[in-house]
Amino acid sequence: MARNRVHEGLWFEALLLLLDVSPSMHTFLPEVAKLCSMLVQKKLIYSKSDEVGIVLFGTEDTNNELTNEVGGYEHVVVLQNIKVVDGDLVEALQQLPRGTVAGVLDAIVVGMDMLIKKFGTTNKGKKRLCLITSALSSIKDPYEGTKEDQIGTVAEQMTAYGMKLECIVARGKQDGNVNERIMDENDLLLKLFSMKTTGKTLYVETPTSLLGALRTRSITPVTIFRGDLELSPNMRIKVWVYKKTAEERFPTLKQYSDKAPPTDRFATHEVKVDFEYKSVEDSSKVVPPEQRIKGYRYGPQVVPISAAEWEAVKFKTEKGVKLLGFTDASNIMRHYYMNDVNIFIAEPGNTNATLAVSALARAMKEMNKVAILRCVWKQGQGSVVIGILTPNVSDNNNIPDSFFFNVLPYAEDVREFQFPSFSNLPASWLPNEEQQEAADNLVRMLDLAPCGSEETLWPDVTPNPVLERFYHHLELKSKHPDAVVPPLDETLKKMTEPDPELLSQNKPIIDAFRRSFELKENPKLKKLTRRLLRDRPSELNEEANMGDGNDGQAIKSIENTSTVEKIGDLTPIQDFEVMLSRRDSPEWVGKAIKEMKNKIFDLVEDSYEGDNYGKALEYLVALRKGCVLEQEPKQFNDFLRHLCKFCENHNLNSFCESLASKEIMLINKTEAEDSEVTEDEARSFMEKKEPKLE
Repeated sequence: MARNRVHEGLWFEALLLLLDVSPSMHTFLPEVAKLCSMLVQKKLIYSKSDEVGIVLFGTEDTNNELTNEVGGYEHVVVLQNIKVVDGDLVEALQQLPRGTVAGVLDAIVVGMDMLIKKFGTTNKGKKRLCLITSALSSIKDPYEGTKEDQIGTVAEQMTAYGMKLECIVARGKQDGNVNERIMDENDLLLKLFSMKTTGKTLYVETPTSLLGALRTRSITPVTIFRGDLELSPNMRIKVWVYKKTAEERFPTLKQYSDKAPPTDRFATHEVKVDFEYKSVEDSSKVVPPEQRIKGYRYGPQVVPISAAEWEAVKFKTEKGVKLLGFTDASNIMRHYYMNDVNIFIAEPGNTNATLAVSALARAMKEMNKVAILRCVWKQGQGSVVIGILTPNVSDNNNIPDSFFFNVLPYAEDVREFQFPSFSNLPASWLPNEEQQEAADNLVRMLDLAPCGSEETLWPDVTPNPVLERFYHHLELKSKHPDAVVPPLDETLKKMTEPDPELLSQNKPIIDAFRRSFELKENPKLKKLTRRLLRDRPSELNEEANMGDGNDGQAIKSIENTSTVEKIGDLTPIQDFEVMLSRRDSPEWVGKAIKEMKNKIFDLVEDSYEGDNYGKALEYLVALRKGCVLEQEPKQFNDFLRHLCKFCENHNLNSFCESLASKEIMLINKTEAEDSEVTEDEARSFMEKKEPKLE
């Protein structure tokens, strides 16, 4: 069946897992089983046609075809022959045996033989061997030649049949029983293997790193751009651009229909959705596509724009990548980077392009420069991308130099968050030197990449615990539909919780931090209080300067106002602010805004020769500020329009003029994202009208 699929052009990956079960791997075997199970679970979702096999080495028993055919290759067991992924593979991985002696090279040869017998020379580039071992057992000498010669012969065969080798070396903290000579020799042989084949070797020290070490999902790289990198009108370099990194997202879950008859073996169970557009005047009449036109909201109106009109005003871009200039690398901050990272390489097979890219990259690195580019990846792209090109000079002679590309933000993409300075706080609230030093030591203790040590939770080998838990739950649901969400795996939990060993090692630093800061329980200081402290900094800062006793009184007085349930006549603005700040029910915000609207409207309606206008304007300013804080622009804008219309109809134009003089305008998009009013519209709405000349 596998060969038929190859001949029909249905490309798939054939993966053979070579798992070391010798004593040096016993502590890692539970994580190895989890890792391989996750791999199979992902393939069941994304690559159901892929084939997977499992070979164990270092076992007490021997069970493989090469032993029967030519002898040797002992302590190697084929646990599962190569077959299309299914749930049985997950079950097979749950009970890995514990073995004795491991032979890494024997396992590689057995795995290679299985792939050759199964696929021959077909499916090149889609056959992968994944070796997970500690590489602490001695590799026996061959009958002829040296170990290096044997590795060279095996590597040549792997290259000829289009196989790739991915090696993961798992080693925890080593004790004195490890033979360093054997370990160094094995490391050298594995490095030789990687050099002679299209493979790689990765070393991990912890179970957490092991879970992210294996590439569990194969994604074929696809170019997003092929063309010229234009340095000047007379100088261009042929380049290809690929995505270097991309966020791994949850799989798209499709709707499933159970309406098909159970006896229908060819039912797809897909759910199809059709839309019908009907006339407002006659709901039974369906409007055909040629009679429909798109409408775009502009304030309270909907403006129809035809496809031809849209095409006429649409911003048209031309495919291309142009150099805008160079700048010092220090001018581009790391936090400017947006989206995913792309990689620029010279056009494969183009020697001149390879030399040009290498020369440019090395010159930029030597001068510590980065290039600023204007990029349009495809014809008619909706937007232009501005980004920087960073040189990536290779240390490997077999890998050419390249560039990394990061997107830079436009001015509209930058959010400047202003935070109050510590210098504005009372002296009693500022940290002393001892407290500052204790805080600095605590921060340094929590550094994931301390100087002189390996990085903890290295991104390349750290899996996403949310995704891994999701796949595990999905596998359980496939067997038991009523299964509940399982608890987070203990290994994954180490990524989401503080490391107990780190905390115990740095207990003196934590204790020093605790001694430096006196912690007092204050159950009355709730979210409400903090919000009011933030919203009224000027009032409370004056009280804070009077001493700690006044601080407590200020907080207490604020707490006592939390019982306000309606806007009164004595302090309506304060009552309004307190009601907005209440979080014991979502209804308080709407209730406060509604009552304040009624207050303002009553003052304007009952005014005589504008005697209530001053209060109404004061309340209106408070209402506007509250609607901005609570992100309720529509409530305020609709009320202001209604109020102005009422004034025009009842000859109260003087109030509208007062609004303009006080610069009370509609809430625009810069103040609240949900607002449909632009800054110009808000300004023009309350422009003072010129008096008419009689």
